[in-house]
Formats: sequence, C-alpha cells, structure tokens
Amino acid sequence: MSENQNLLAEQRRALILDEVRRRGGVRVNELTRKLGVSDMTVRRDLDALARQGMLEKVHGGAVPVVEASTHEPGFEAKSGLEPTAKEDIARAAARLVGPGAAIALSGGTTTYALARQLLEVPDLTVVTNSVRVADVFHVTQRTSGQRQGSATVVLTGGVRTPSDSLVGPVADQAIAALHFDLLFLGVHGISLEAGLSTPNLAEAETNRRLVHSARRVVVVADHTKWGTVGLSSFATLDQVDTLVTDAGLPAEARAEISEHLRVIVAGEPGEEAAEA
Repeated sequence: MSENQNLLAEQRRALILDEVRRRGGVRVNELTRKLGVSDMTVRRDLDALARQGMLEKVHGGAVPVVEASTHEPGFEAKSGLEPTAKEDIARAAARLVGPGAAIALSGGTTTYALARQLLEVPDLTVVTNSVRVADVFHVTQRTSGQRQGSATVVLTGGVRTPSDSLVGPVADQAIAALHFDLLFLGVHGISLEAGLSTPNLAEAETNRRLVHSARRVVVVADHTKWGTVGLSSFATLDQVDTLVTDAGLPAEARAEISEHLRVIVAGEPGEEAAEA
C-alpha cells in the first residue's frame, strides 16, 4: 500500500485519537484503510500516542485511557504533551493582545507558553494565579533589568495545586475585586455537554471568578482537550468568546464549537487575517 503523503504525523494521530474517543476503540486494519497508510505507520502512531498517555494499546488496536475525573497531572508531566501545538497556539493568542492591555492568565502549560510570547508587548498589566506564568515575567525583569514598558504583574496568592496554580478563598477574593480586558484560560477539558472543566474543585471556583471578571474570555487549548471532562465544570461554551486551538482539532469538532464561539486554528493559512 502506498503511503498517504497528504497527512502529517500530527494530523494522522489527531484523527486516530478522535476515532478512539468517538468509537471507544479502533483496530489497526480499520485505521490503515481509513488513513491510506501501512500497518507499520499506524502502529508507530499508536506507540507515540500511548507514550503520551493519550490512549492504551491493546492486541490489534487501541482503546481510550480510562482516567479518573479527579486525576490532575503535574506541570512537568503536562509540559511534555503537544509542545508544538502549544507554541503555535501561544503565538496566535499573543496577536490578540495590544499594548497597555489589562489581561489575566490562568494556570497551565499553554498559558505559560503564551506568557513567553507576551514579553515584548509593552505596558501590560498581567493578573495571574499561576506561579509559573508570574516567573516568566519576573525572571526576565531580573535578568534584563526593569525596562520602560515592562509588564506589571499581579500574583493572586492562594493554595498551590499540582499544576502550580494558586486557588482557594485568597485567590478568589483577589480576583473578584479586579476587571480585565482579556482572560486567557487554559483548561483540562472542553466538551459540548460539560463546557470547560477541571479535576480540581477549588480551581473550578477560582476559574469561575476569572471568567466573571473578564470582558472577553479566550480559551487556549490544544486538540487533545476536546472531549475530555474533569470532575467540575466552571463555564459553558456560551461564556467563551474565542477558542485558540491547533490544526489537530477535527473538522466536525470545529463545526460544533463554532456554533457557540469564534475558533482560531493556529498555524493554518488565513489565521492572521481571521484575527484582524
């Protein structure tokens, strides 16, 4: 069988993952027919997805990973997942931020990538409940000196989660008194039924406060977050203005999400024009 050269490895793997989640499992021979590639290529893709913890290999195919809705991976574990997609999303999301804006960044590895993209935007006020995000700005200011136009960073305080977010009553009270032009929100999961969700109950409440304090809400989430549901929902899709995601999100999912909010697909032709 000749290999299908029209699909990149990341696109193939996104399609495989979508099939596994939608159908509850797939067989290798089904995937070879659907994708037009060899058994060896499919098995390599399954190996890669299994190493990332995205699915579980079984004899002759793969099934979804059965994960407790309360399981919350640590920051380092999440950093290794979909790094290219996160960088693409961060660059696209940064284009939504103009000089002098008051923005909020929630915890998460994608918002951490976004923070690095925002270092050259002048006169920002950044509110965050993420220790990692705050460090991006503080370390730059310590090593490069306090430049004119450097960001003013407000760290909320609170109780630290495994993903290095600060949550709880202290964070909630600080956020409730503030108002931002834009909130960039990382999520554990996103779906039509559950909306935005997280496995951490305290983080869910803090995220609700962030959403309530923002004029516009932008979710930054790679395609693997689609269809994932955590223990606690904290916002519906109708409360979100924009989703910035990557090209791995299947077309069917894009169409469903677009009925509720604007979707920006990072790295695709016309992306910058669509944001203008």
